[in-house]
Amino acid sequence: MSLEFVEYPAQGEHKATVIWLHGLGDSGEGFAPVAPQLQLPSELGLRFIFPHAPVQPVTINGGMEMRSWYDIKSIELDKRADEQGVRDSAAKVEQLINQEIANGIAADKIILAGFSQGGVVALHLAPRFEQKLAGVMALSTYMCVPEKLADEALHTDLNIFMAHGSQDNVVPPSAGKSAFEVLTALSMDVSWQEYPMAHQVCAEELQAIRHWLIARLS
Repeated sequence: MSLEFVEYPAQGEHKATVIWLHGLGDSGEGFAPVAPQLQLPSELGLRFIFPHAPVQPVTINGGMEMRSWYDIKSIELDKRADEQGVRDSAAKVEQLINQEIANGIAADKIILAGFSQGGVVALHLAPRFEQKLAGVMALSTYMCVPEKLADEALHTDLNIFMAHGSQDNVVPPSAGKSAFEVLTALSMDVSWQEYPMAHQVCAEELQAIRHWLIARLS
């Protein structure tokens, strides 16, 4: 079943797309207000897609059902991301990317973005996707099966924007830094930004995202 989503349509002719994945327990609505806030130039023709993760039981939350890209069985970082769940969600997001390509948007005009759990899926999918994307935005996130990336990556020259809060007590900055190091070791073009914030997104970070998107898609 394909993912449902909310969208912010391109202002003017549709030329590029950002697919932005939310975090645990959130929905596509959570980040949708960010699209107009970025005040991107209309000539970029940028459409934003904010998919909703499927509703499923989450083990660490007592099996409570909520929107989640994968189950979390343990708070320990190396066991936190359920690999099969990540791969299943990545396959669903891949359908959205392929839909955009079928609609005439080239892969090098598509950005995959994700916050927290969504970032895990974005970092997993983009290097393994058959075509090279314009870039990845990985916010306050970490990596699933980092030890498998070198063998499975089809692209090791991806441009990746990473940002994290120095006071994040949900996903410690060290987890993001560790993903950054894995990606850098593969010669990916990765930048790291740290902000004095918790597990969230701040105004200064949105400003950096705006500049990065313009640079990637102009």
